[in-house]
Amino acid sequence: MDPGTGGIPKFLKGNSWKATLVLAYQSLGVVYGDLSISPLYVFRSTFAEDIKHSETNEEIFGVLSFVFWTLTLVPLFKYVFIVLRADDNGEGGTFALYSLICRHANVSLLPNRQVADEELSTYKYECSPEIANRSRIKIWLEKNKRLHVALLIVVMLGTCMVIGDGILTPSISVFSAVSGLELSMSKEHHEYAVVPITCFIFLCLFALQHFGTHRVGILFAPIVLTWLLCISGLGIYNIVHWNPHVYQALSPYYMFKFLKKTKKGGWMSLGGILLCMTGSEAMFADLGHFSYTAIQIAFTFLVYPSLILAYMGQAAFLSMNHNPYTNHPIGFYASVPECIRWPVLVIAILASVVGSQAIISGTFSIINQSQSLGCFPRVKVIHTSEKIHGQIYIPEINWMLMILCIAVAVGFRDIKRMGNASGLAVITVMLVTTCLTSLVMILCWQKPPLVALTFLLFFGSIEILYFSASLIKFLEGAWLPILLALFLMTVMFVWHYARIKKYEYDLYNKVSLDWLLALGDKLGIVRVPGIGLVFTDIISGVPANFSRFVTNLPAFHHILVFVCVKSVPVPFVPSSERFLVGRVGPPSHRSYRCIVRYGYRDVHQDINSFESELIASLSEFILLKTSSESANSLENRSLTVIGSNEHVHYRNNAAAELSSMEDTIESADASARKKVRFLLEERGNSALSENTAIEELEDLLAARESGCAFILGRSHVEAKPGSSIMKKLAINVAYDFLKRNCRGPDVSLRVPAASLLEVGMVYVL
Repeated sequence: MDPGTGGIPKFLKGNSWKATLVLAYQSLGVVYGDLSISPLYVFRSTFAEDIKHSETNEEIFGVLSFVFWTLTLVPLFKYVFIVLRADDNGEGGTFALYSLICRHANVSLLPNRQVADEELSTYKYECSPEIANRSRIKIWLEKNKRLHVALLIVVMLGTCMVIGDGILTPSISVFSAVSGLELSMSKEHHEYAVVPITCFIFLCLFALQHFGTHRVGILFAPIVLTWLLCISGLGIYNIVHWNPHVYQALSPYYMFKFLKKTKKGGWMSLGGILLCMTGSEAMFADLGHFSYTAIQIAFTFLVYPSLILAYMGQAAFLSMNHNPYTNHPIGFYASVPECIRWPVLVIAILASVVGSQAIISGTFSIINQSQSLGCFPRVKVIHTSEKIHGQIYIPEINWMLMILCIAVAVGFRDIKRMGNASGLAVITVMLVTTCLTSLVMILCWQKPPLVALTFLLFFGSIEILYFSASLIKFLEGAWLPILLALFLMTVMFVWHYARIKKYEYDLYNKVSLDWLLALGDKLGIVRVPGIGLVFTDIISGVPANFSRFVTNLPAFHHILVFVCVKSVPVPFVPSSERFLVGRVGPPSHRSYRCIVRYGYRDVHQDINSFESELIASLSEFILLKTSSESANSLENRSLTVIGSNEHVHYRNNAAAELSSMEDTIESADASARKKVRFLLEERGNSALSENTAIEELEDLLAARESGCAFILGRSHVEAKPGSSIMKKLAINVAYDFLKRNCRGPDVSLRVPAASLLEVGMVYVL
């Protein structure tokens, strides 16, 4: 697998139709599990309380018309044909749109937009700044700092609603599937059976998460395919058997007729109708695991027609079998012939588990992205597959999701209330996507503002209509996603705010290079054997935590490396561009700076491979730079990208070359001819430079044999005296609580405890 392709197997790469069809088939189990099970609860949620149809079936046909045009306009036209094109190097989702906007306009509030970041090829504009699009909207957006904050809040809102959907979708999906037992049990037994069975399924589902979806993922696509064929077959049967003329309800005329007759009740029922597009966002969020064409084919030729047939079949059955004067149940299982009801129930439960699995995995991914960009407290991320990228498991989030899903099922016990809650979360995410995509059209695609405005008004008006219908159900379940979003946004905003302030504090209090070079024997400073890796968030100067370390312990390692691990707003950083290496001081000081860059969907290396790659990058840098630097240079301000694509083979063998100095000497002439970006000048290799490089490599080899020590700052943060009450609550209470109850940086960086040195730091913000 190539991590830069979202985990797509090598034998499936390419543009062949065979590969595309295989990907389209695989996407069924990952992307469409949630969307495909919506027929279980849409009609039941719509007709629960707000409207009661009459003998003329105008309400049934009106709902079917709304469902048809909603599925056609939003999932099909908006997502499949427009939004899926707004990818960020093949990746989709809320953060992908945000990172795409941030790279085309200076609106980012994340501390990762230094000059060194621009030395990454995926950051560069397709055109030069002189001819780049300088529209009035872009200039206005860049100058107004409040809009930067508003944009980040909108992105956080969309992210929080996706996380909330990770709680509500499994609840309504599994509960709706299990509720099919009501037609085979008495009402009393049904009420006592559905909730325990639903909770048991949740326990099994979340207990299996640590195995990773790749172990059972091979079953997902066949289950969803079987389910889609099942509901489409049932739809055709009900249409032919009960009402062949139901196709007439696809006319938009029935929508206006429905609203005219039902008025306020019909408008309120739209909160149930919008559930038909639950899971549409997954097509965009999971784009990186498949291809645009594969997702387009799967939805257009299989998922979309299957869903339309399923809804038409239910409408045909209800139009002939529902008596407005009785309490005959309205729901999916009522339209299933009794002879096959139990097999369909089993398939529905399996499909609901698959749909739940997809949104749970998506929740893990988006929390990992938020954590990578400094917008979420550190949590332990476990990669469950060595071959398939994106298969992750977060223990803390997993058990929290399970508890909340069980709480929703036990607390609501009603599909209608669950539908109100889930609907508001779904439509809010869609509104955020619409707003961000309109910005992408102007800033990235350079479309006229009128085109973006048309897109925003057309799809935004549809979604605002559904949003208003969901929001009016605040007391009937819609309060839950709002409460979850407010809580999660508070957590994310407090964490992000404190991280930004800490970064600014580090920049202001960093120590000059002259101070570092003045440290020596005269001041009682001892250089001990080994490699000292000082982790910092700044990319220039000497961090304050190192000065505090030397003040308390007047010694530091013979090889000193200031390491800055940066999460940049691109999905993937190629391994050939992972490390930027430079000197701190003259070569004789044996001090270096290394910036290690990860995209928000990159897999962080374990500490052994990270240490090996870092040392290999240092050795390669020494060979490249020794001949182009003067011996009395204090600091080379240009950083070198180590390991270009043309010389990856050398980088992979750099560690082996260190262990054999003869091989290093032989490769010195060849390495000097390597083409590396940002190399200021090339000079011929002299005997002096070769001897200097060999001596420096020998020191690096000896230090590696002595071992590496990881020096991290252990911070205590408090608001400065005179701060406002809100700031004191955010810093002294909220951030302090989050910091004490989340994973430490040593866990996220996977630093072994035996090699860890922590330096206490007090941040007064």
